[in-house]
Amino acid sequence: MISRKTKYGLKALTYLAKRRGKEPITIGEISASENISRKFLESILLSLRKAGYLGSKKGKGGGYYLRKEAAEIPLTHVYRILEGPIAMVPCVSLNFYEKCDDCLDEASCGIHKVMIQVRDNTLKILGNTTLEDLVV
Repeated sequence: MISRKTKYGLKALTYLAKRRGKEPITIGEISASENISRKFLESILLSLRKAGYLGSKKGKGGGYYLRKEAAEIPLTHVYRILEGPIAMVPCVSLNFYEKCDDCLDEASCGIHKVMIQVRDNTLKILGNTTLEDLVV
């Protein structure tokens, strides 16, 4: 299950993608339209801006805008920025690997084998899906 942070981040990005090419969109507009707490949304948008996916403009007519085309933003990137590892257990994570304390041998661990399949299939779906695919 994804966190609200990731879900709201995807909703906000989708909202911005639908209005691509228009003026920057205020946090208030996104918050009201997508039913997201303004304070929570500020934190999410800041993370996405720091990662280079959003730009912002201050002052009158200011707000947030996409810095990349929606087709150039794979969901794997957004997920990792907002959620962290894609793997459900640390011993199968590609970017955040940690050995499980309670596992004596990963090679013979049935959970490890299944979680690799879950990770690989999740990566395949998220990696082949872009923000543009969410714009309906």
